[in-house]
Amino acid sequence: MNIIVISTIAMGGLGLFFSVILAISNRKLYVKEDPRIEHVLEALPGANCGACGNASCHDLAQKIVKGEAEPNDCPVGDSEVAENIANILGIESKEVITKIAIVHCGASEEIRKKKAIYIGGQTCKVADIVGGEIACSYGCFGYGDCVDVCLFDAIEMEEGLPVVDLVKCTGCGQCVVACPRNIISIELFDKTKLTATITIACNNPDKGAVVRKICEVGCIGCSLCEKNCGDGSFYMDEMLAKIDYSKIYNCEHWDVVMEKCPTNTIKRLVKEEKVLV
Repeated sequence: MNIIVISTIAMGGLGLFFSVILAISNRKLYVKEDPRIEHVLEALPGANCGACGNASCHDLAQKIVKGEAEPNDCPVGDSEVAENIANILGIESKEVITKIAIVHCGASEEIRKKKAIYIGGQTCKVADIVGGEIACSYGCFGYGDCVDVCLFDAIEMEEGLPVVDLVKCTGCGQCVVACPRNIISIELFDKTKLTATITIACNNPDKGAVVRKICEVGCIGCSLCEKNCGDGSFYMDEMLAKIDYSKIYNCEHWDVVMEKCPTNTIKRLVKEEKVLV
């Protein structure tokens, strides 16, 4: 018999044999998935952004059904999504916590002081390898790596600084990962009170004298904000002022705090219907 025919029959036989084995194994080892997982998955936004800490929306759906995650654990989903998931599972819905990305730098491209001329790759990560051209070692490079990774088109660059769209931002944290200077943080907010919220637009922990030399809008560690508010909404982390966003809504003097800041480092979070960060 022709060797080609023999080889063909042998390979076909092996293929048939293994197909039967796989079919039997599939029938014997098949684990039926809880149908609620598919329903929960359909209720989720399906962004697969990883902001919830899971590899995919399917993984989150599995954990929610198993009771290992809450219906409101998806940062992209709103209260309606959480309520729909809770109804599927027959449990009580919990309030969705709003998260917003905040960039702690207020030095626009126009006022940034430079220490050199940079002609390398126009990305923040590449510039960070050699230090870039801006004098501040903690400031925003302004190349927009955060814009490129945002899955929701919630960030755009204006005057060399990121501006976050309040409505679109889900607090997924992808911009935090992308920023080599670690100047972006994810904070919890009450969106209904966001117009009364302010932010420290600086991330430089150096002493005031050093900051003054390299940035005219940087925090100089004077602690006036902490003293003028007096309720813990503002606090000093060594030489850098910071905001406790769990208390800021209770501060009755935040407008005075803004006026007293000698370097105008404290800024309103909302500006022209956007979140200025």
